[in-house]
Amino acid sequence: MAVSMNRRKPKSSKNSETKQHCSCSAFLFKILSRIPLGILLLILVYLWSSSSTIISGKIVHICVSSRKLSNLYCLSAGTQPNFEIPIPLTNNSFTRNIENIDASPSTNSSVTDDKEIVNALSSSTISNIKEDVDIFRKDSIRTEIDGADKNRNEEIAIAKKAVKEQLQLHRSWMSSTNHASCEGRGVYVYDLPSKFNKDLIGQCEDMMPWTNFCEYFNNDALGEPLASLGKGWYHTHQYSLEPIFHSRILSHPCRVYNESEAKLFYVPYYGGLDILRWHFKNVSVDVKDTLAMDLMKWLEHRKPWVQNSGSDHVFVLGKISWDFRRRSYTSWGTRFLELEQMQNPIKLLIERQPWEVNDIAIPHPTFFHPHSDDDIVAWQQKIIGTTRKSLVSFAGAERPNQPESIRSVLINQCTSTSSDKCQFLDCKSGGCNQPETVTELFMDSEFCLQPPGDSPTRKSVFDSLVSGCIPVLFDPFTAYYQYPWHLPEDHRKYSVFIDQEEVRQMKVDVVGRLSGISARERDEMRRFIVYELLPGLVYGDASSRFEKFQDAFSISVNTLLERVSRMQ
Repeated sequence: MAVSMNRRKPKSSKNSETKQHCSCSAFLFKILSRIPLGILLLILVYLWSSSSTIISGKIVHICVSSRKLSNLYCLSAGTQPNFEIPIPLTNNSFTRNIENIDASPSTNSSVTDDKEIVNALSSSTISNIKEDVDIFRKDSIRTEIDGADKNRNEEIAIAKKAVKEQLQLHRSWMSSTNHASCEGRGVYVYDLPSKFNKDLIGQCEDMMPWTNFCEYFNNDALGEPLASLGKGWYHTHQYSLEPIFHSRILSHPCRVYNESEAKLFYVPYYGGLDILRWHFKNVSVDVKDTLAMDLMKWLEHRKPWVQNSGSDHVFVLGKISWDFRRRSYTSWGTRFLELEQMQNPIKLLIERQPWEVNDIAIPHPTFFHPHSDDDIVAWQQKIIGTTRKSLVSFAGAERPNQPESIRSVLINQCTSTSSDKCQFLDCKSGGCNQPETVTELFMDSEFCLQPPGDSPTRKSVFDSLVSGCIPVLFDPFTAYYQYPWHLPEDHRKYSVFIDQEEVRQMKVDVVGRLSGISARERDEMRRFIVYELLPGLVYGDASSRFEKFQDAFSISVNTLLERVSRMQ
């Protein structure tokens, strides 16, 4: 009787309310009438203890959250998983205590007394109590979970709406005109003390314990040339964005040397390298924050910074946003982007925090850095005519320490098919450290699987696009909610989306679904990628000059200038 009544949806009529009230009363009376007063008090103590467990019980993980949801959205590259929303689930502490009442006496005297009282109950009475409480508890859990799921879905919908509104704002700053004149569009580059940039590069030998990072800073941080892939190809590290951007903006045609002539102020602080140098060292959080705090003190003595509270300043950071938003419960990263002084400036990062309006994501550096329009055209012609022997490929590795990761499922699906259907490059074996191997794999494939890794975004997404391989995404935060200036709002033009929850629950055969996409559809997407997107996804070399195209750097700077012009 009690179970069926608890499961019914509540109605507004008084009769329904009366029936529910009677049902609950009858249920409680059924239990209470069997229990002596002393035992009743004991059970109430147990129930009270269980209620605290409900609040702090198990966690249900999902991939979306924010400050609006009173939690973190994502995790830090490297990384520490923190994107979860607590959903209250009880444990079986009350039942366990009932089941253990015949256990050895506790050393605690009050518990011993309680046990003696409970022993006065017959075994049948205990059995009936356990059964009734178990029914009541399960029904309460179900009700709480249903309510929590509903609230969680509503919060996620609101949060996603906020993200989309911000992306619309970011796209509105873009100009359809490629300005030929620099009049009223001056860019000022601060000449920071070397400790904020060059000296960090000077620590390259000690930055990563397993590799010499210095080779990646050759050729204006593009790395060593890759002759086998052709002109403009380099072994570029994924965290080299800061010095690459700095080298380009030093030779920007709109650069000015008088602060009063500037509309945009660029602060060449290598914050990502500042984080990297401490990743593998046992130092305090105060040490990790020292350089960022010194930078704030330095800027506070600069008139342009004070004049507009930093709103016309831009920082380029070569790691993901969460690495600069350290929380109190972890020692990971720095607090740089949580500082009050850093709320007004624009921050360009390889992955943004989706609910921070002044965080803008720009492409990860790829291995291709053209010098001229001709370099881009030559590469376009090469990959558009490439014969692709495999339908699908995946370059990556499992994430055994991340229970929510879908990588193992994708690897199993891929390796269980023939090589002409799916090729798997296991990054655990070191193959992904060779740019030639990865690029050739992507050039040989129609589709490239891009599941989230240590964070939602992946450098591999851009490597696949530059290779003409259609990316298959499983999380909208991997690209759709990240790169408003460099990827179009209609993601169907350049990618395929498969919900990661379907993959996690084994509801979809990914290779089979991709097999159903016609050759004509694949060709249309690839032509859009190669001719419309590719030029704007790569960073030209330090002395590059483009007339026909805008590369990723040019798109970023032109949009920033358009923003500050409208703002003023």
